Amino acid sequence: MLQGIFPVIPTLFTKDDTPDFDAQRRVIQFAINSGAHGLVFPGVASEYNFLTPEERGELISLVAGEVEGRVPIVGGASAPTAAEVVLAGEQAGNAGIHHLMIMAPAGLGNDLTAQEEFFATIAEALPGVEIILQNAPAPIGAGLDPKAIASLAVGNSSITYIKEETLPSGPAISFLRDAEIPHLKAVFGGGGARYIIDELNRGALGAMPAVELTDLHVALWEAYQSGNHDRARELYRLSLPLLVCQAVYRMRFTKYLLGKRGIVEAPLVRAPLPEIDLAASEDIDRMLVDLQSAFP
Repeated sequence: MLQGIFPVIPTLFTKDDTPDFDAQRRVIQFAINSGAHGLVFPGVASEYNFLTPEERGELISLVAGEVEGRVPIVGGASAPTAAEVVLAGEQAGNAGIHHLMIMAPAGLGNDLTAQEEFFATIAEALPGVEIILQNAPAPIGAGLDPKAIASLAVGNSSITYIKEETLPSGPAISFLRDAEIPHLKAVFGGGGARYIIDELNRGALGAMPAVELTDLHVALWEAYQSGNHDRARELYRLSLPLLVCQAVYRMRFTKYLLGKRGIVEAPLVRAPLPEIDLAASEDIDRMLVDLQSAFP
């Protein structure tokens, strides 16, 4: 049973634009030492669609080797075609990973029959794999409505988890929980944990945010689970200024904050993202000081 905070590990790059394996290991250790209940790699926040198949295979093996079974790993296997998903799934399987997060592809849009065939092909090619169906909004994903997502899950017993990221995510999570799909074990929230309290209130059993605030998100989760909802909401409020900024700069923000926290110095991204200029960096730095004064 997967539940709790599963941060998405970014891909760190050297100045030569190659994966930085040492930095990758340091981020993994940070996440585990922060109490993460599991890890996700590669996801959208890992720039998976900017990795070659060879890089993806190398990095998933590195993640599995560094984790050494201490926490569960969800292998990101999203791709435009079923054949590419199966290849990524096989790479994860070779590393001992049997939970795969797969996005309903944007290219298939709202064609439910095509989406059903896509996931059926994957389930047949990768028997024994548990699928976390990621429903991301367009243009990243298909942005399916809750009825379509429930229909996909009902018709495919390999889909045992759902990560819901369309907005508003809360009503979709309520709908999926109320659907009582027998083999559906849990629904996770996404969206960088910007809506985590509402998602937990509606029955989500975890979140898969970016990694830079894993310690705060774990503390929030533990407070919520222990019934200390006031403390959970306080931590949520502390996270929001940074997460609002993260929504703009995304992976560049994640790597910037990891640098400011002394975890890595690898701010390079492959994705076309806005630059963090001097004014923005000063604002982010102040947000981080404010957070650390309240949550050392």
